[in-house]
Amino acid sequence: MRADAQAYVDRIDAALDLIRTSLNWDVALRRLDELNARVEDPTLWDDQTAAQAVMTERRRLDESISAAREIEQERNDALEFIEMAEEEGDAELADEGVASLEKLAARADRDKVKALLSGEADSLDTYIEIHAGAGGTESQDWAEMLLRMYQRWAEARGYKVSMVDYQAGDQAGIKSATIEVKGENAYGYAKTESGVHRLVRISPFDSAAKRHTSFSSVWVYPVIDDSFEVEINESDLKIDTYRASGSGGQHVNTTDSAVRITHQPTGIVVASQNDRSQHKNRATAMGMLKARLFEAELQRREAEASGEYEAKTEIGWGHQIRSYVLQPYQMVKDLRTGYTSSAPNAVLDGGLDEFIAATLAQKVTGEKVDVEDVD
Repeated sequence: MRADAQAYVDRIDAALDLIRTSLNWDVALRRLDELNARVEDPTLWDDQTAAQAVMTERRRLDESISAAREIEQERNDALEFIEMAEEEGDAELADEGVASLEKLAARADRDKVKALLSGEADSLDTYIEIHAGAGGTESQDWAEMLLRMYQRWAEARGYKVSMVDYQAGDQAGIKSATIEVKGENAYGYAKTESGVHRLVRISPFDSAAKRHTSFSSVWVYPVIDDSFEVEINESDLKIDTYRASGSGGQHVNTTDSAVRITHQPTGIVVASQNDRSQHKNRATAMGMLKARLFEAELQRREAEASGEYEAKTEIGWGHQIRSYVLQPYQMVKDLRTGYTSSAPNAVLDGGLDEFIAATLAQKVTGEKVDVEDVD
């Protein structure tokens, strides 16, 4: 077989293996049979909430299994087509077969990532919260660059983005910001971005044009509704109000409508200033707090399942998940998977999908890699 065709086949086979592993293939097939049987039960819709959950699980499982089977069949068809063309000495037909394998490999990569989203909350909308690390203007500017990166990434996927909280920096950038991203599997994709992000560049704020290293943290958690039970004691809460301010420092309101809630047992802090109504901002902040506590429980369960615990740590050196180097060379490197890009401007413009795919795949395979950070 031609080398280019074999390369595409290898990509397709790797994607199929990952899909089957992520689904636990034999278990998934049995589960789909069970769900199909439940759908045929006329009493299913006696409980509307339970029925919706069954239908959602069935749809997601059926889509993943069907996609894998279709890809495998199309792969076999394309290989037969190429073999026939080569036997007949028809190079043009063989090229058509290789082209079809190339398209199929791209589809397999997309379906692979979607199949990896099997977590309890993966299908939900998400909050993305960004905080500048120590370093004043430098880190605050970097935090704003990350904010723009996630906004561009979400918009490129067709997601709806809204600002929930925005704390402007002292001179430039932001101290912190929270956006809400609405769209299918928004949390499932974005959850891999939680962690400390490091930037190396020639500072635009340094007249001596020296290289600076800046840190900012990202925290991703799902938007949940009342169907997720999270208990919160009012006595555990410290609630502050303050004057809301928008991007660029413009005042959204002239009253103390913004709300900040601190959950004292855990130290979790959430804030909302998106609405002119203090009452609505408080409701939004409470929803965010419930989501943060729910996300913490998800992390605990995952840690128990894997026997590991990845604690949220300080925003500084030694804790970063990804480094973005703009000078003296161009590179973005993920320190969990080793995946790199030599086009940091494209990444900062929202090109995160390959990094996300690599991290999701690693969570399924459990493969650990020894990755050195870049200077």
